[in-house]
Amino acid sequence: MILIWLMLILFAGGIGAWLSESRGIGVPRVIALVAILLDLALVIFMLLAPESIGLTPVTSEQDEWLVLFQADWIPRFGISFIFGADGFSLLLIALTVFLGLISLGSAWHEIKERSGFFYFNLLWTLAGVIGVFTALDLFLFFFFWEVMLIPMYFIIAIWGHENKEYAAMKFFIFTQVSGLLMLLSILVLVFLNYQATEVLSFSYFDLLGNGLTGEVGMLVMLGFFIAFATKLPAVPIHNWLPDAHSQAPTAGSVILAGILLKTGAYGLIRFTVPLFPDASMAFAPIAMTLGVVSILYAAKVAFAQSDLKRLIAYTSVSHMGFVLLGVYAWNAQALQGAVMTMLAHGFSAAALFMLAGGLQHRIHTRDMDKMGGFWGVAPKMSFMALFFTVAAVGMPGLGNFVGEFLVLLGSFQVSITTTAFAALGLVVAAVYSLIVIQKVFHGENKNNYEFDDLTFIEMACFALMMIGLLWMGLYPQSMLDMAEPTLRSLGVAFP
Repeated sequence: MILIWLMLILFAGGIGAWLSESRGIGVPRVIALVAILLDLALVIFMLLAPESIGLTPVTSEQDEWLVLFQADWIPRFGISFIFGADGFSLLLIALTVFLGLISLGSAWHEIKERSGFFYFNLLWTLAGVIGVFTALDLFLFFFFWEVMLIPMYFIIAIWGHENKEYAAMKFFIFTQVSGLLMLLSILVLVFLNYQATEVLSFSYFDLLGNGLTGEVGMLVMLGFFIAFATKLPAVPIHNWLPDAHSQAPTAGSVILAGILLKTGAYGLIRFTVPLFPDASMAFAPIAMTLGVVSILYAAKVAFAQSDLKRLIAYTSVSHMGFVLLGVYAWNAQALQGAVMTMLAHGFSAAALFMLAGGLQHRIHTRDMDKMGGFWGVAPKMSFMALFFTVAAVGMPGLGNFVGEFLVLLGSFQVSITTTAFAALGLVVAAVYSLIVIQKVFHGENKNNYEFDDLTFIEMACFALMMIGLLWMGLYPQSMLDMAEPTLRSLGVAFP
């Protein structure tokens, strides 16, 4: 039941924040803060002291789960409430709740209009993401996939910037069309499994080992792949992301980059490859090539950007290319690297978007050509920008380095050529990152901007993300150990 409580607290908190909107700005955000802190307390207990809240590993036919909840929902059609959390999903739940707190901090002073409805959408997005990471009935999974998208549409469309309606509609169309394609694939998979076994079920456990091969297996697998690769995103179905990021409010960008992109990677690891192992392995060379193309193409396009948030958005596409590469290399090192990259990118990208959003809020522009010399104006902001930029580039000792190094190590065992081209992305990333630091924080303050440095709330958020990246970089084993049982259960061989 604890997984359901995690979502119910957020759902109830969102409704409470919306209903309290007439009481001013303060009450809705305090309600949202309480809801996220309650969830954070539950997650900490799940991580550090599961026995204290009655959690013990529950063995299913496929795996060991920290918690597994099952109940009938629509038994006539084989649809059930099945929620489960193992080490891998628990890491992503923790990331979701933590970055939910960070997004709340970034919205604290920025959102002043319709704040109750904003926090309603924020909390419902987080609840939907937790549902995606825990649902083990494919119909239930699709339900939460939609739950997390619709509130994000409103966050962009209502509180975004100058072209918010266009960006929100583009985000909705890309994700909705690909999501409907996934729904069609789910229905085909369930129907074919029913024909073979005479068991009508949407259960993840019942659909594993469905035996779909050949052209049919490939087509159904591609429905899942396209939906998850769109959310990841991977080239060529990535171009909703720069518009969504550049137009979203700061909190929206934090959630998009830090959390929502990870649902695509999670879907590939949890569903696409395990449900269609033969088709996935046949498709692996193409998927790895798409990963490398994403790394290099997005890095190249980042050079041409003068919009700071748009540039950071393209770097996210580039970094998530490493995740796609690691997933389809499908060996221990590559998959562990993909998991670490997901977590580390969640921190570094969220921090960079929070910095860019905070800067835009202060000077009302994202154009780097109008910036410069900010180190003397806001030294604390400049230091944080430098730290998270070198983290995103892959500085040894920080989490991003561990993830990308493991991905390259694992993919090298599969394709030396692919790995060599992917490694070029690290070189390009270092160059454009230095250009950003030079343009924004060094040189001449062309327009004589004067603005306040980071507030206490912002400094606290950045400090927490710094600690997280340092922990992942200096002691990654704590997270690798949590993910390893899940990867073993998916058939990955460990030395």
